[in-house]
Amino acid sequence: MSSEAARYETSVSTHILDTSLGRPAEGIALTLSVRSGHDADWSAHGASRTDADGRCKDLPALPAGTTHVRLDFATEAYLASKAETADQQAEEQQDAPRARDSGAFFPEVAITFAVQPGEHYHVPLLLNPFGYSVYRGS
Repeated sequence: MSSEAARYETSVSTHILDTSLGRPAEGIALTLSVRSGHDADWSAHGASRTDADGRCKDLPALPAGTTHVRLDFATEAYLASKAETADQQAEEQQDAPRARDSGAFFPEVAITFAVQPGEHYHVPLLLNPFGYSVYRGS
């Protein structure tokens, strides 16, 4: 593909920061789905897993005509593993409170957003065991 064509592609990137640890969230699987119009069916378009920096840099460019994108993050395994680690650390510290819940309160996070042709969309997820937020980054 020429650099001229690449300039007009619509693309998506994301990363996840675990705000409870102040660190990137590594190893979280995600799927990218697309649709063309409010009433259209969703179509799976790509999948990835966050790297050591919490980033997914390998998501495919969006097909022509895409109007909406959905990122589905499978957060349950990651959050459960971090809860187990927190429980172990609390046991080692005599006065530390135990985690309130060893399960994942948010087993998955789905983010849906509208796109325009030729734009790049960077959508970070700020995640912690009992909350999350997203925004359009740069």
